[in-house]
Amino acid sequence: MNYLDFERPIVEVEEKLKELKTYYPHREREIRRLEKRLSKLKTEIFSNLSAWQIAQVARHPHRPYTLDYISRILDDFIELHGDRTFRDDPSIVGGLGKLDGESVMVIGHQKGRSTKEKVFRNFGMPHPEGYRKALRLMKLAERFAMPVITLIDTPGAYPGIGAEERGQAEAIARNLEAMSLLRIPMVSVVIGEGGSGGALAIGMGDRVLMLEYAIYSVISPEGCAAILWKDGTKAELAAEALKMTAKDLLHFGIIDGIVKEPPGGAHRDHDEAARLLKEALKESLDALRGVSGEELIQKRYQKYRSMGRFIDTHGSDTLRDS
Repeated sequence: MNYLDFERPIVEVEEKLKELKTYYPHREREIRRLEKRLSKLKTEIFSNLSAWQIAQVARHPHRPYTLDYISRILDDFIELHGDRTFRDDPSIVGGLGKLDGESVMVIGHQKGRSTKEKVFRNFGMPHPEGYRKALRLMKLAERFAMPVITLIDTPGAYPGIGAEERGQAEAIARNLEAMSLLRIPMVSVVIGEGGSGGALAIGMGDRVLMLEYAIYSVISPEGCAAILWKDGTKAELAAEALKMTAKDLLHFGIIDGIVKEPPGGAHRDHDEAARLLKEALKESLDALRGVSGEELIQKRYQKYRSMGRFIDTHGSDTLRDS
């Protein structure tokens, strides 16, 4: 397990607790005392994280990725490949599965853990063919009246020359257009990093959720710092300014809900993180069940049309919807 700097007090208690359970299991009172202390410590530390610390948790190398959630949440998952135009993009995975007996289409970004897998998955940064594959799967789901679930976890769309030559911006824009007109329910969840158009290209859901320690912004803190201050080391300051945490985005009405994570973050307990996510997905899909396709489109239009606010400088300080 890799530990972040602010997790060190937790690690020390965990190591002591592990030692007690291994070599002195009869010292039950002391074990219970340490377990209570550990639970309290996790709550105290993780309830007071800065935006930059939350960004570090969102990027944690042991955080569960899309396939980790799929294997725990869905039954009978069948992965589908390719955009039918150029190639299969491993940085976006998708396919059919059953969520408590209901057929759903799941699409998500996929990062890698080992060096070889990171390169294979292109660090979770999709090429345009990845977004075209996602669009193909969304259209397939619409044909068979299945809800779509998207799991977002990317630093952003891949900015390489090849990706630009094959129409990266066009692929993202086409997905946005298509998602706005889907006649089926769509639930999007930011499970880690939600970076710019690369995230939004599969994220225009009827319900948009974020895991408790995920981030969602138009640019990474490092990129923002490099542009505003010409200094990438000011990423911590940029993270605060971007208002990229789940609490901030819920306050501004960008997302519809926050999915709780296990104590200490999803990277500490993949099974519990998946259980909590599954509950949130079922709740969101239940709320959308029975809504007609036309009504879904109208509500989706109103949802995204109402985002963003301006201040009337002509005699009024009242915030008004744009």
